[in-house]
Amino acid sequence: MMIRERAEIIALHDDYLTVSTELKSGCGGCVQQNSCGAGIISKAFADRRAQFIVQRPAGLTLAVGEQIELALPQAMLTRFSLWVYGAPLLVLLLVALVGQLILGWSEGYVIISALVSFGFSFVLIRQWLKLRDVQVSQLLQIQQIS
Repeated sequence: MMIRERAEIIALHDDYLTVSTELKSGCGGCVQQNSCGAGIISKAFADRRAQFIVQRPAGLTLAVGEQIELALPQAMLTRFSLWVYGAPLLVLLLVALVGQLILGWSEGYVIISALVSFGFSFVLIRQWLKLRDVQVSQLLQIQQIS
């Protein structure tokens, strides 16, 4: 199964494309969206767009402003989601347990060290994912929209 997203080409280069996609919130079709907190927040940030670079596919004639479809295997999205959300939580719990049970730190030190480690793990994962962007870009399938 593939996750599909429409993107607009904003720049063409020899080996890659710069594309822009609209960031969507999880809601929008619900009857309660005008009174729901998530619906109100999503309206406040309605003009959010993400720009990123993808490998230029061979054999396609593309132009700036053209709409394309990006497809990513669902398994890859799930794997990266687990890293982004699961690893920092695991680090938080492990640092708290090690600090409390093994090192015998006081509660204040455990809380501070766990939170600092939690934040630092996001930085490390972000750097790791930047290195992996090339691999993810190669997994994307790009199709022209007629």
